Amino acid sequence: MTPTKSGFFKTIFERIFPKSPDFFNMLNIQIGIIADISELMIDYMENNTDEVGEKIIEKEKLADQIKQNMLKELAEAFATPIDREDIYRAIIGIEDIANYSKATIIEMQDFGLKPDKYDLDIALHYRDGIIALKTGFSLLSTKPLDAVSYCDAARKEERRIEKIYRKALQELFVSSDFNYIFKRREVYRHVSNAADRLTSCANNLQDIIVKIS
Repeated sequence: MTPTKSGFFKTIFERIFPKSPDFFNMLNIQIGIIADISELMIDYMENNTDEVGEKIIEKEKLADQIKQNMLKELAEAFATPIDREDIYRAIIGIEDIANYSKATIIEMQDFGLKPDKYDLDIALHYRDGIIALKTGFSLLSTKPLDAVSYCDAARKEERRIEKIYRKALQELFVSSDFNYIFKRREVYRHVSNAADRLTSCANNLQDIIVKIS
């Protein structure tokens, strides 16, 4: 079947100017995996089961694969809906959250530590911060200005986590068991670093909003 003239030109145009990948949707999928991890973190801090720990590690592997695929798409894309550097920072920032989540679980397992009340409290605020980010990213392509409040919400959760972190350290250093102090502090440090990534991601998201609004 001979293509029409309009169809021929459309084919040529698409070859010269290929359609840009849907990076907005990709980011939504990526942070959706992180939201799943955050729910599993709560489950782990409540029940301390190896099965849940393994699920978190497997989810992080999936998140890493998605990150790699997105970076490949970004490198090969002819055009992007927003600045390439902003997309790159968003991809890496979201993946960093997954990395610190996995590291927290692995260290707890390696050190033989059971979750305490502070771990659970932090995990709850951690989940809420990620849900705020997830909502913000979901609005990016349609109502970017509405996403600003969710950036603020994610940053507030990070500040709440930092307060819990400091309180946990104050109680920890009362102990005379220095081996336990060292192990527990390492775990607290990881969850604190993970919380820092909430603010980094929120700032990245807000930078994008400013540029496209």
